[in-house]
Amino acid sequence: MDQPLLLALVGFAFVTSVTPGPNNMMLLASGANFGFRRSLPHMLGISLGHALMVFLVGLGLAQVFQRQPALGTGLKLLSVLYMLWLAWKIAHAAAPREGQVGGRPLSFLQAAAFQWVNPKAWAMALTAVTVYASAQDWAAMLTVAVVFAMVNLPSVSVWTLAGQQLRRFLTTHRRLQAFNVTMAVLLVASLWPVLGL
Repeated sequence: MDQPLLLALVGFAFVTSVTPGPNNMMLLASGANFGFRRSLPHMLGISLGHALMVFLVGLGLAQVFQRQPALGTGLKLLSVLYMLWLAWKIAHAAAPREGQVGGRPLSFLQAAAFQWVNPKAWAMALTAVTVYASAQDWAAMLTVAVVFAMVNLPSVSVWTLAGQQLRRFLTTHRRLQAFNVTMAVLLVASLWPVLGL
């Protein structure tokens, strides 16, 4: 991959990774509810899970959905249902009591698996392999996946850090509940542009 194309890919990966979407809304909420350190597996699951997804889409998974449109429709329905369930869980998350660890952030595997039902992750992966990797060029597909992993982790970390900083203001049950409901609504709203609702 030549340098101008690589720089363009880095820019694309950064813009798509750092802008609001389901992953970032969930990390903002996770940072606020659990802190940065407890959210690390969630962040790593997003970055590495999405990189694997990009690579597998590049290897031909996208063609399966082109040949079988019903699978794509089923995936969208599953995505919407799963994200609605996650939004409900976020909206009803409770603050831990003093000296107690309440709730758990998403694990590495849960966050990695979430990429497969995340409409924004699909849009990012399909665009990346279509624009930045030549068909049948495994090295280019691997480069795209690695670039996404390297750019994505610091980008999503910003959202977790922002959530952690919000913890100072979410000191009452009422504030935390309002924040969690807002994050749940924003998570559902993030479906709008990606699904074309």
